[in-house]
Formats: sequence, C-alpha cells, structure tokens
Amino acid sequence: MTSSILRSSRLSLLVCCALAGTAAVAPGVQAQPAPAAASLPDFTGIVQKNAPAVVQVEAKYDGGGKPRLRGQAGQGGMPDDPQAELFRRFFGMPMMPSPAERAHTSLGSGFIISADGYILTNNHVVDHADKVIVRLQDRRILDAKVVGTDPTYDIALLKVSAGGSLPAVSIGDSRSLKPGQWVLAIGSPFGFDYTVTQGIVSAVGRNLGPGDQQDTSFIQTDVPINRGNSGGPLFNLQGQVVGVNSQIYSSTGGYQGVSFSIPIDVAMNAVEQLKTKGYVTRGQLGVYVQLVTDDMEKAYHLPDASGAAVTDVSPGSGAEKAGIQAGDIILGYDGHAISSPADLPPLVAMTKPGTRVPLEILRHGKKQTVQVTVGTMPRDQDAVDHGGMAPGANSGSAALGLTVQPLDNATRKQMNLKPGQGVLVGDVTGDVAAQAGLQPGDVILMVNQQPVGSVEAFRAATRGVKAGSTVLLLVRRDGQNRFFGLTVPDDK
Repeated sequence: MTSSILRSSRLSLLVCCALAGTAAVAPGVQAQPAPAAASLPDFTGIVQKNAPAVVQVEAKYDGGGKPRLRGQAGQGGMPDDPQAELFRRFFGMPMMPSPAERAHTSLGSGFIISADGYILTNNHVVDHADKVIVRLQDRRILDAKVVGTDPTYDIALLKVSAGGSLPAVSIGDSRSLKPGQWVLAIGSPFGFDYTVTQGIVSAVGRNLGPGDQQDTSFIQTDVPINRGNSGGPLFNLQGQVVGVNSQIYSSTGGYQGVSFSIPIDVAMNAVEQLKTKGYVTRGQLGVYVQLVTDDMEKAYHLPDASGAAVTDVSPGSGAEKAGIQAGDIILGYDGHAISSPADLPPLVAMTKPGTRVPLEILRHGKKQTVQVTVGTMPRDQDAVDHGGMAPGANSGSAALGLTVQPLDNATRKQMNLKPGQGVLVGDVTGDVAAQAGLQPGDVILMVNQQPVGSVEAFRAATRGVKAGSTVLLLVRRDGQNRFFGLTVPDDK
C-alpha cells in the first residue's frame, strides 16, 4: 500500500509538471518551440580508458599488533560498522572488538599512478594492516608493499610488481577546478568493483578541520561516494585525476549528497616525498590566524573582510624573523590571494622548508610585502595548555565593562608570554565586555594594536574610548590568541 501511494504521488507530480509546461496558445498565434536542452556529457570514453588503472585494495588484519577499534576506519575515513558508530554517538566511545572480529579484511579503492606499479590510496584504507593486496580489472591479484603513509593528508603509497608495464592514469591539475564542473568517480563501494558515479564540483578549498589551521583544503562534490570508494580516483572531463576520494558528510554512515576528495596536487606532493624519504614534511610559517571580523573592519577601516588576521607569532619562527606582528592581516602568500584564513595553511604546508616566499600584509592601513623563510613543521607537534592567574589590584575600563589585574613574570612564563606582556581580566562588570565574549582569566595583549603589559598601560590605551567607537582587543585564552571587538554604545 505504501509503495502504491508513493508511485501515485510521483505520477501526479509528473503530470502536474507536464501540464505546467504547456501554455495556452491564442488562436492564430504559432507556438514557439522550446529551446533545445544542452546535451549531457558522455563518460564512456573516460571509463574505458581509465578503469584498467583502478584497483580494489584489500587490507588484511590477522588480529595481532595494534588493536583496531570497530567503527574506526582511520583519520578522515568512513565508519566500517554502523552499529559501532551508533554506539560511539550515544555512549561516547567505540566498541572494543573481540579477537575474532580483529581478524578481518577492509576494502577500499586505489589507482595506478605509474606503469612501474606505484598505487595511490587513502591512509585509512591500509592503516596498521598486516598484509595488503590489490585486485586489478583483469582479475590479477598482487601483493602490495606499503612504501609510506601520511595520516595528515590521509595518503598511502603502495608498490606492486607485475612483471611488466601496468596501465596508469593521467594526473590533472586540481587547482583549475571550479564549482559546477562535471567530475566522475570509479571505485568499489560495498565491494561492487568498478562502480562508476558522477556529479559536479560543489565547492573547492573546503576546510574540514577545527578552526582554520588544517593543512588540507578539500574538493567538495555531490558524486555518490560510499564505503569502499575511499582511495579511488576523481576524474575531470578530460579523463585526468583531479582528486582522491576520501570522506563523506553523513548522519547515517551512508552517502547523503556531500563528498570530499583530496586535491591531486596535494596527494602527488606527498607521493614524491614518500618515494624519496618515506615520510612527508610540511612548511611552517609560524603564525596563528583568524577571520577578519566586522569589528576588525570598523577598527582598521578596511574595505572588506578579506585576508587572515594574525593573532600570534611563534617565537623563533620564520614569521617572527621577518617581522610579522599580531594584528597584521595577510592578504597574499607567494603570489596567491588569501581571502580567508583557510586559504593559508594548505599553501604553507606544501611549501618546501627553507623556501623564501613573499608575504603581502596590511599593517596600520598600509600594504607591504615582506620576505619570509618557511620553516619545517614538527612531525609530532604536541599542543600545550597554558593557564594561570596572578593576584593584584583591580583596575580597568568602565566604558568597556571589565577590570584588569597585573601578571607576574612567573605566570607569564607559564603562559609562554614575554616579560612585560599582557594584563589579566579580573572581572567582567558590564554588558559591552560580556556581549563580546570576554571572560575572567583572559589575558589582554593588545588594545587597538598597541601592546599592553601593565594596568597603567591598559588604562592609558582605553582612556580615550568614546561612545559609538569600537575597541579591538587581542586576547589570549587557553594558549591561543584571538581578537575581540568591543563596541561602546552610542549615548544618543
């Protein structure tokens, strides 16, 4: 009965649409033919040419070594087990597998990038596998050696020996992709090998990590991607690989219209490093950045909100040596425009350490270009939480609605601050600071780009605050810096 109702509803909808498309024609008036619809692309040539270079990847786990938790497909991967994912969502932890469950095979996809047997796939497809094999379209089964992996980019490089030349894909340019372009995926969803799906590019430069510090910007598409597609190629209409299918956004564990691929230029950068040294190094600028807010636009008198606002500079970094300061707004990196903070980390990460690059910044309303030598990002960089409060006499700003206290040098050292840097927010006394999000325990480092290191300096910097003006504070909280804009209500 239910299906009949659905069929009837669909039929009614089709009829209504057809009727709506037929306009009444007055007597004696000749009906104009409808404009011809643009023809859809034919993907058969792309599939015939490239399918032999796509492989099914099988990662085998014998139950030994590092235990693998059910529902964890690895960084950025899709969950293996919907039940385990449900368990994790409701109880906050994954299910521990039994010894029998730990001996299993995980399926994914990959593609041959060179005739001598190098294969590209996702790290989460082969992570901690005891053995990896690949199945070719001609049904050959080959043992694969894991040459190297990079969990950050979610890339794994495999190598097989086939006793001859293998078919390989052509590598395209993911930087030329634009939303609306047709793309095609070939992979093995749910084990159905050589499944072809198509769609369009929904967005480029998509950041999926917390904040704006992630090293990879993804290609977002509406190409149907499911479990088993991970590691497979994403093609453009020229039959070139432009991405590596990696993730989906889903509340059910299955495809819901939003898929993400690693740009091929990022993946191939990792491949070359994995071939030569077995691991991937990334460039590091030494800055923390945030969005340019409306309050910053007002305070800095900016034409728009483009760029990445520097909130902190790491001591000893290339940025510090080049003179980059908190409060600078980065507009360009090595010839690439920076329209938002998410644009910067991927560009820096792909820069070879030791390279000297031009950085376009805006400081005090004036554009300038500085040369920065890119450093090396530590491969195991641990986050450190800093805290601490110092007693002292309260003072502050009634207009801004907060009081501040001095910081002693011991507390500054604990918080990784320099001597004479910052004042502590003792209390939030008014609506202006409260509405802006200030909290007791925050450390104010700058007022309108002027450093403050004492209660007296803070009072001097805020003494001339007028009704209707916006004051920009650089604040350290939980070991990270960010800007807060405090707008004083107009008396009128």
